Order: sequence, then C-alpha cells, then structure tokens
Amino acid sequence: MDLSKASFWGYRRENGRVGVRNHVVILPVDDLSNAAAQAVENGIKGTLALPHPYGRLQFGADLELHFRTLIGAGSNPNVAAVIVIGIEEGWTARVVEGIKQTGKPVFGFGIEGHGDHETIRRASQQAKELLQWASELRREQRPLKDLWVSTKCGESDTTSGCGANPTVGNAFDKLYPHGVTLVFGETTELTGGEQLVAARCRNDAVRKKFQLVFDRYQEVINRHKTGDLMDSQPTKGNIAGGLTTIEEKALGNIQKIGRKCLVDGVLDKAETPSGPGLWFMDSSSAAAEMVTLCAAAGYVVHFFPTGQGNVIGNPILPVIKLCANPRTVRTMSEHIDVDVSGLLRKELTPDQAGDRLLDCMFRTANGRLTAAEALGHREFVLTRLYESA
Repeated sequence: MDLSKASFWGYRRENGRVGVRNHVVILPVDDLSNAAAQAVENGIKGTLALPHPYGRLQFGADLELHFRTLIGAGSNPNVAAVIVIGIEEGWTARVVEGIKQTGKPVFGFGIEGHGDHETIRRASQQAKELLQWASELRREQRPLKDLWVSTKCGESDTTSGCGANPTVGNAFDKLYPHGVTLVFGETTELTGGEQLVAARCRNDAVRKKFQLVFDRYQEVINRHKTGDLMDSQPTKGNIAGGLTTIEEKALGNIQKIGRKCLVDGVLDKAETPSGPGLWFMDSSSAAAEMVTLCAAAGYVVHFFPTGQGNVIGNPILPVIKLCANPRTVRTMSEHIDVDVSGLLRKELTPDQAGDRLLDCMFRTANGRLTAAEALGHREFVLTRLYESA
C-alpha cells in the first residue's frame, strides 16, 4: 500500500490535534459523581458518560496519575467538549483547568452545596448546548501524519505471535516513515525479551530510560517476593492457547513493533508524547487499563490483536480487533474487525495482512464504527498504584 499521499477525514481541534470521533463527554472526577454523570447521559441523548470507581482518598503519584488520566481523556482529540462533575469544587476545577489548556469547551459542576438534582439540571442544560454545538462540526481532510495509533494485544495464543501481532508490526513499519505517532507498552509482557526492545532504542538516552522503567517494574516483583509471574503471566488462557512461558509471550508481543521501527522515546503512564515516531509507554498488561492509558495519552485509533478472543472496547478510543486464529474468527466473529487467519493457511502474505489492517484503519478513522463500538463495549478502566489513604 502506497501511503505517500494518504489522508483521512477527521475533526481538527482547537489545539491543532485531529480526532476521528466527536464525543461530548460527561466526566466524573470520582466514584461518588458517577450517578450524576450517568443521569446527564440518560437525559441528553448522544452524550457519553465515563463512570469509574476511583477518585477518593488517593495521594502522591497515584493521585497524579488519576488526574493525568482524567485530564488526558477529556483532552483526547476524539472528544469535542466536556462536562466535568465532581463531589468537591477544588478537584473538579483542577480537571477543568487541565482540559481547558486544549482550548476545547469544558465546564465543571461540583455536587457539594447543590445536591444531585440541581447539579444534574445545571450540567444537563450545558451538555445540551455543547451537544448541539458539536453536531455542527464537520470532518476535514487531513494528512496521515496527523493520525496517532496505539497498540496492545490481549488473550494471546500461538497464532498471536505468528499472525496477528506481526500484522500490526507490518502496519507500523508502513506508518512509521510517514511521521505517524505510534505507541506500544505492556511492560510485564516484555519480560525475557526486554533486551530486544532495548536494542531497538534510537539512542543511549532512550535506552537508559527504557531500562529504568523496566527495572522499576522488576523491583515491584522482587519487593512482593514474587519469584516468577506464573500466577498471572502467561495467563491460564494463554497457556490453553499454547504459550508456556512469559518469554514466549514476550517474543510474540514484540512482533507488534515491526522490523524497521526504532523506539524514539519512553512515556510514563498516560503521558502524551512530544513528537512523532514510535514510543514505549510503561503500562499494565490488563487490556482495558492500557487502552484507557492510550486514550489519555491522546491516541485516536487502536490496533488490538487477539488469539483466543477478547471483547475489549473503549468509549473514546476506537479499538480495531484483528485475529489470525480461524477458530476464534469463527466462534467470535462479531468481535473481529480484521480476519488475518489466511496467514496461517498461506492464503495471505504478511504485506497483504498489513494492508488489510491499514484499510480498516482508514475506514475507522473516516467514521466506520468498530465491532466494539457497534456492540457497546465502553470499558474505561483507570490504573491504580496505591491503596487509598
């Protein structure tokens, strides 16, 4: 596929970023505000609430990550405007001010001193106006370099490392020379193959930062005296699919970064990259957690290769699922956007598989709903670092 003149149709936001969706989000700051946020969504059809179970008595790095994730989610270019609802005025204002830096419309409502009914009334009135405003926004043709693409795999098996993951790698190799901003992660699932990623880092500074992040994760394992990862990595499903060790899983996981891409930088959780290229984000391997972190970092399209089958979606970030396992494609067809099972039957070349994924990417960017979106999968799962105070 010749991408030299490729473009897509997206929504150009006030800060110059380009989204492929046009959501008006109702964002609760904390678990106590979920009911009000969902009441606004129920009353103002077309808005999108993002309920979650956290936001109370968090502190330190965990609290900073909480705010970074919420502000990042609201700042994502797939979001046109935001209503923020929190129990306390102070934390609500902090999220509002963070999102406001993008220039997009954002309004905050605190529940204390008003109660649910009055908060829902005020927030609903503003949400209606924002929804009508957003409905008049129109897509415009944008160059390929304006597209930000993330990846994470899930429910892997032997067909993941042999088919689906290399398909993402093929697509990344084709996108990388055109200035597309890419990201991968899953720190735990690099175990045993981390030296291969280190060797792909663009320079010593990037390599040093990557190693620091990976070693930090290893310290967590050692601190909890977990001699190995066999209780969780590989998972029982991975083992049933033929993966026997974390090293095998890691070698399959690394296939997603292709053969030609260099790792240009390292991101903390939910951190926004500073430029184009391939970035590594320190992240959990839990599917919904990492996809949420990618959305918070500003990515607008996500590649999700699966072997055994995974139903993951995200309310902000459209998740394109691809699979090379013929059985999964047959039994879970409603969840699969791109069938690359022909790779294992030698009916499809790696280049053809990569092109098939890129074709789906452009159609998704131009407005086609993914399977997860059509089925209503809206998993918005925040990453926690500590216990609550």
